[in-house]
Amino acid sequence: MSDVELTQVREAHQFDIQALDQYLLAHVEGFAGPMDVRQFEGGQSNPTFQLVTPTRKYVMRKQPPGELLPSAHQVDREYRVMHALWDTDVPVPKMYCLCEDPQIIGTKFYVMEMVEGRLFTENCLPTLSNEERRALYLDLARVLAKLHLVDPQAVGLESFGRPGNYYERQIGRWSKQYVASQTEDIPAMNKLMEWLPNNIPQSVGTMIVHGDYRLGNVLVHPTEPRIVAVLDWELSTLGDGLADLGYICQDYHGDKENEESLAGADLEALGIPAESELLAEYCGQAGLDDIENWPFYLIYNMFRSSGISQGVYKRGLDGNASSATALEFADAARLRSTRGWQMVLDTQPNP
Repeated sequence: MSDVELTQVREAHQFDIQALDQYLLAHVEGFAGPMDVRQFEGGQSNPTFQLVTPTRKYVMRKQPPGELLPSAHQVDREYRVMHALWDTDVPVPKMYCLCEDPQIIGTKFYVMEMVEGRLFTENCLPTLSNEERRALYLDLARVLAKLHLVDPQAVGLESFGRPGNYYERQIGRWSKQYVASQTEDIPAMNKLMEWLPNNIPQSVGTMIVHGDYRLGNVLVHPTEPRIVAVLDWELSTLGDGLADLGYICQDYHGDKENEESLAGADLEALGIPAESELLAEYCGQAGLDDIENWPFYLIYNMFRSSGISQGVYKRGLDGNASSATALEFADAARLRSTRGWQMVLDTQPNP
């Protein structure tokens, strides 16, 4: 487990706390200062802050300062999807307000409740028992299936994504953002950007896609191995839910990047479900018989993760990253895209 680290507000992310206090006083029922502000470490895209008042704790997410890539850092989308999911089986924090006026604190922001829970950033969960590890990973699959079963129209999200093929849009988006953030030539990324559009499988249907669904973006009950809140919805949209599933399963594949990587770990000794068991749990909860073309969803996610990592690293170089660890992503795009291209070679000997 990694305790949620709080720091002083970093210099690049300073804002007018008095202006925020006055806004919340006018727009959030029951809000009353004085307010103490700390910044969460992590959250590579949108800076996140804890707001502590004498009676309640809140969390604020805001856009980062500086010039932003097109379609990135959409905190308004995060607010909208969590607000819509509040009355569903998907655990999300309660939303309090969204401010789209950048004149208040310099960027768009929203404020939500602070859910008490544990944050685990180490995939092998070293502080948990085997039984707890197994239960938590299966709950990760269960909650994802619950999300994909939500009818977008029933919760007012029928216009949350653009029409047309989801993967065509996503591959185009991340290709453009990768090129905009590029700092070196990565042959594997060039090959993936060419291969992926020509190998898109038939969609399983339109559903709410989280876009960054993983262990590090959920809060776990303080004492039980179950999820109490799904966070970080900035990349959410309407599309193919198998993209989310491939995202959490990509860590099973490739070389062991670090001690906490599932790739190369003794999953049976740890009590962590194998990929096949995680897929079976998801399919059972989502009402699917099986998944065709499974390698595509893993390859697509390795490409996409490379694009995201490159953006994080570039923001670190530019000095406006949300986390001080951004420069540690220097090799991430090359390593992940190389792994993805190797999967293409393994799956199709003559791509």
